[in-house]
Amino acid sequence: MKPSITLGRLFGVEIGLHYSWFIIALLITLSLGGHFGETNPGWSRAIIWTSAVVTAVLFFVSIVVHELSHVLVGRARAVPARSITLFALGGVATMETAAPDARTEFWIAVAGPLASIAIGLGCYGLAASLGWSPQSEIGPSTAVLGWLGYINISLAVFNLIPGFPLDGGRILRAVLWARSGDADGATMTAARVGQAVAFGFILIGVMRFFAGAGFGGLWMAFIGWFLLQAAQASYAQVAVVADLRGVRVRDIMSTDCTTVDADMRVQTLVDEHLLRTGQRCFVVGAPGRIVGLITSHEIKDVARDRWATTPLGSVMRPLDQLRTVQSDTAASDALTLMGREDVNQLPVMSGTRFEGIVGRRHILHVLQTRAELKSPATARAAGPRIAPPATPASVA
Repeated sequence: MKPSITLGRLFGVEIGLHYSWFIIALLITLSLGGHFGETNPGWSRAIIWTSAVVTAVLFFVSIVVHELSHVLVGRARAVPARSITLFALGGVATMETAAPDARTEFWIAVAGPLASIAIGLGCYGLAASLGWSPQSEIGPSTAVLGWLGYINISLAVFNLIPGFPLDGGRILRAVLWARSGDADGATMTAARVGQAVAFGFILIGVMRFFAGAGFGGLWMAFIGWFLLQAAQASYAQVAVVADLRGVRVRDIMSTDCTTVDADMRVQTLVDEHLLRTGQRCFVVGAPGRIVGLITSHEIKDVARDRWATTPLGSVMRPLDQLRTVQSDTAASDALTLMGREDVNQLPVMSGTRFEGIVGRRHILHVLQTRAELKSPATARAAGPRIAPPATPASVA
């Protein structure tokens, strides 16, 4: 998941907000305002809403700590992280690579719930030291700590549900992987369990809604829907990776890429190449030497009345801003990189020498061919669906 707003970096990891975070932040603040108002009628409105805002902020800080625990354990076990993004359902830590073994998968997964339990117990302990108890009248600081203790323990328990891709689902995957030695089979089983758990959430949420639970029931159903989509995507990812096993970039890349000069005008490229051939990506430079790429995406950003005067070199994506792959890179890894960088093709380099282009369409052709060989009738009727394998991530 890509953040909509970047807040900064912590321990070298980018921290960001998805646009959906603002919705849940508002709902949580309003809910807390109502809760504190009902349970503490002697508080002023200023104290109620200040406590609600502070509690909401600290709650999201605790989610960042939860995700950072995944990141730091992963880093210690040579699984680097790319970013942490807060969104409507909590947070997600996006890892650069998958865990190399079951033990690493287990410790990365369990780190988050352990961090949430530690935060929850710490908050409960501080609240108790300030005189907190369910029956006593308490001050704002004590109420904030008590709520944070409750919600962090609840977060840990929720994440331990064995439904992939929740932390509990990843723990289940690690256990199955360790027992069988089959990472793909373990992932598929954990994803199936995740789908069953997700259907359970949806069913319970709908039943609660019609029983009068209102928004709470709908929210549970929405969580179930999200988990279902994530579990299905994980299952599909394993299937794609299995079909691409043994396929290298050199096996599928295009080596006859059209090379255009950096001084060529956009209008010339459109008239003489893009419209005539339908090709969407062009190498900018000279044969064997690349300085950048130009695609229809960059051309759309140029005003049409400037096409005749704008050189490609001024609008291309320079080589130093592009992610590249080697010819011996696994096709599944190239597809993951394309998904993570949100691009449709990658230059294939050998040192500083340009060798070709690999794109989603090349991978689609491989998957389509293999699907036709497995089930010709089904493949012709539906065709394969391709999506970039999801970057390994932990959802809080």
